[in-house]
Formats: sequence, C-alpha cells, structure tokens
Amino acid sequence: MTKRISGTRLPRLLKRNQSSRGQALIEFSLVALTFFVLVFALIDFSWLFFNQMMMQNAVREAARYASTGDHVTNNGTTLSRVASIEQILQDAAAVGTDIQSIVIKSALGGVGSGGGPGDTVTVQAVCDVPLLTFALGPFFTSNQFTFTVSATLKNEPFPASEE
Repeated sequence: MTKRISGTRLPRLLKRNQSSRGQALIEFSLVALTFFVLVFALIDFSWLFFNQMMMQNAVREAARYASTGDHVTNNGTTLSRVASIEQILQDAAAVGTDIQSIVIKSALGGVGSGGGPGDTVTVQAVCDVPLLTFALGPFFTSNQFTFTVSATLKNEPFPASEE
C-alpha cells in the first residue's frame, strides 16, 4: 500500500526530485565558483591593503627617527644616519613585504642625505607584495603588487655634529 501525496504516488515524486538534482548541482557549481572567486579576491585585497598600511607606518616611523638626528648602534658599530634610517625602516616593515628600494633625501643635502637640523627629509620605499590566492594573479605582473610609500618630516634642532 502506497501513500498518496496530492494526487501522486510517492515513487513518482522521488523520481522527479532525482531528475532535478542535476540542475541544482550545475546551478550550485556556478554560484559557488563566483562566490569563491569573490572571497579569494577579498582576501587578496585585504592582504594588499594591510601591507600597504604597514609599510606606510614603517616609512613614517623611519622618517620620525630621521628627524631626531640619532644613530643606530649595530653589534657595537654606530651606523651612519642614512644606514640607521634604513635599518629602522626594515625593522618596522611588514613580514612578507619585499622592499625593492629605499630612498632617503633632504631638501638641502639631496639624495642619500639625512639632512641637518631644520632640514626637510623624505623617506621613500618601493615594495613588492606577493598575492596569496589565484583570484587576482592574472591582473598583476609576476603575481605580486608593487607600490611606493613615502613620508616627509622636518628635522628637529639637533646638534649639527651628529649628521
């Protein structure tokens, strides 16, 4: 004895559901593919923005250090001002960010100078960040994003002999 459900037999109802399962699977795969590409793109953009903000903070910290006129001591050796600024920048850089170049210049001393007291110093870094997922890779060269960050500050009135 079979039960009737709205005028149809149960086996026929089950047959109809089995034939529509293929259609549901295709629809799900199309929607899931779009969803996962969007999620991976969101992850990549978040990673890129995070690294750019971290590098901007590192450059700002290095520029702030440059404005004090101080020097870093590394293994008992006192580094030059420019090497000290580069060291501070690299120490504050985000993990996974490849710093391609660091340019330190002052208004009066030019490129490669930390400047004297009251001089304006600019610290600039060009960075490469590798993408985490495949979603954005085709839109970037070598599957990485290259960006430039910089900060400009006026030096404090430190003793001129510390240049």
